[in-house]
Amino acid sequence: MIGRIRGLVVSRAPGTVVLETGGLGYEIAITPRGLSELPVLGEEAVIHTHRHVREDQQALYGFPSESERDIFRVLLGASGVGPKLATAIIATLPPSELRRAVGSDDVSALEAGPGVGKRTAQKLILELRPRLELGDGELPGDGGGLAEVRAALESLGFGAPEIREALQAVATDGPTEQVLQ
Repeated sequence: MIGRIRGLVVSRAPGTVVLETGGLGYEIAITPRGLSELPVLGEEAVIHTHRHVREDQQALYGFPSESERDIFRVLLGASGVGPKLATAIIATLPPSELRRAVGSDDVSALEAGPGVGKRTAQKLILELRPRLELGDGELPGDGGGLAEVRAALESLGFGAPEIREALQAVATDGPTEQVLQ
């Protein structure tokens, strides 16, 4: 397994980066956020990777942190989730937000990922909850009401990107009315 690559950034394109190390250039699929965190061409970078092997293809998927790579692997363990869908979910929800969404049954947050409908989001929550190590503040029924807050903001006419940004900026513990203030 190739778990991490350190090398020079020799090429960048939407969705991919090439790192050269030891005379070899590794082409790595990467999320837009991960690509933006990389240094400029010619500088050294470290990417945490997952090697995905199928009958007809081998691919490296790269992430700026181990936590993103680990979440990617957890997502791959869910039925019906392949590397493209897992990458799309991670591109939409960083690991902490994904944990929070799963812990608080926030179907809308998962639906924000391309290719994730309501049924898929509900299924993912059921499958991921036992696999994710959720902290005390991320457990369901803790009074956070994140899903209710998201629904309230949607009813007020806010779009998904605005809601994600707003939820990142507020404390999500406490009753829904308090969080909305």
